Amino acid sequence: MCYQSGIMCEIKRENCHKTVKYPFICLSLTLSSCIFLISCAAGPNFETPVIAKTNAYIDSILPSETIESKGNGGKIQRFAKGEDIPGEWWNLFHSKALNELIISGIKNSPNLEAAQAALHQSQENMQSFIGMTFFPTVDAQALGSRQRALNQTINPTHTNTNIYNLYNTSINVSYTLDIFGGSRRQMEALCAEVEYQRFLLEAAYLSLTSNIVTTAITEASLRAQIKATNDLIQLSEQELNIIKKQFELGSVSKADILFQETQLADLKATIYPLEKNLAFTRHSLSVLIGELPSENKLHQFNLTDLQLPQRLPLSIPSLLVQQRPDVRAARALLHQASAKVGVATANLLPQFTLTSSYGTEAFQARNLFTGSSAVWSYGAQILQPIFHGGALRAQKRAAIAGYNQAVAQYRQAVLLAFQNVADSLRALEIDAKTLKAQSESEMAAEASLDLIRQQYHLGAIDYLSLLTAESQYQQAKIKRIQAQSSRYADTVALFQALGGGWWNRSESLKIYNCQ
Repeated sequence: MCYQSGIMCEIKRENCHKTVKYPFICLSLTLSSCIFLISCAAGPNFETPVIAKTNAYIDSILPSETIESKGNGGKIQRFAKGEDIPGEWWNLFHSKALNELIISGIKNSPNLEAAQAALHQSQENMQSFIGMTFFPTVDAQALGSRQRALNQTINPTHTNTNIYNLYNTSINVSYTLDIFGGSRRQMEALCAEVEYQRFLLEAAYLSLTSNIVTTAITEASLRAQIKATNDLIQLSEQELNIIKKQFELGSVSKADILFQETQLADLKATIYPLEKNLAFTRHSLSVLIGELPSENKLHQFNLTDLQLPQRLPLSIPSLLVQQRPDVRAARALLHQASAKVGVATANLLPQFTLTSSYGTEAFQARNLFTGSSAVWSYGAQILQPIFHGGALRAQKRAAIAGYNQAVAQYRQAVLLAFQNVADSLRALEIDAKTLKAQSESEMAAEASLDLIRQQYHLGAIDYLSLLTAESQYQQAKIKRIQAQSSRYADTVALFQALGGGWWNRSESLKIYNCQ
């Protein structure tokens, strides 16, 4: 932890009893703490705002499981309340091709690379500030010059000229005491910036993995819809051939043929938008894993490749704000805004600086390191701002306003987090019912179509009844496919809404926890 008075830092992994220390940071801060314990830091000590507590995600009792329906994707899903989310939750879909795709995306994604670079930059900025602020600056200097003095003889060894050489070597030491904690607050703000970038990286990681899985599900759904539409086109072509034979026998009119040809053309027209969406989805999947669409050699996903996770871990509501990367990022920004109030407050107070130098000075280089050439100085400076046109107080008021803004943004992030989970739970419950209804509708429509087709061939019903039955079956089948893919997508949305289990990943980076 980065303590405001002790300036100590530990890099701690969440939910773990083992603490890992960065020696070069912690040693620096520990040494600094021995110097600055003489005073308290200016400004407020950060505390996370208290958000209204709740024991539930939705306003009614959540059923322990979803309903079951026939067919792929219709299995029961059970909510494991209080169970933790696995770090690699996508393994629950039991798709080797999907797992390989995610590994490739994590390795090659430019978004992840950019987020990692931003985190590294913030870490180096913090380390730079530690070195420049919490330790004395020591500089060595060597100077040689030739000068001419005006109207006086400076060099006692050459009394007839005022032109002389001057040689100087010195070591200069300067140190600004952090009496009122302005530097400590600035360090606190930088530490919070590291934490913010850390959780932006986790948010990018979660977004990437979720988008890959969701896009693969979308591809599988589009392929199933295209196949269903092609099957219907074949049926429609068969019906057209039958109608043409009936026309030759004089049992139907030319209008019936034209009507069937129109129906067939309409069915064929629905294929092209689906194929366009499938192509766009494949392109999107390529970009997600860092490849060009022209190099697309990805696995072709089908709904049968994916297994619907039947056990859904559901974290308790009190842990959600600790698990969501976006909420943790908003909290880090709030912490940073709080520290900036302390920095602005300290800028109104005196600053104390100690300086010293020791070196040698001579008119001849050979005398530069003799005992008589030694020169030294030391001093102290107090700087108290008196009048800056109201700028410093305005900066403090601006910092306070920034803090109030960050509080509101943090509260909004928490509210949206709970909304996302609530939406996902409702979607899982309702879309399971939707799939059951669509599956039953498809089976009924298929049975009805078979019966009406037989009756039509026997001449018991008219052609319009057959077309109506075909249209109903087509709509029912595609809606069932869409409902099936929605259940997969809802499951992904739940894992994403709960934070994605980043804290359970073995390679998860340690966190700067600035308290």
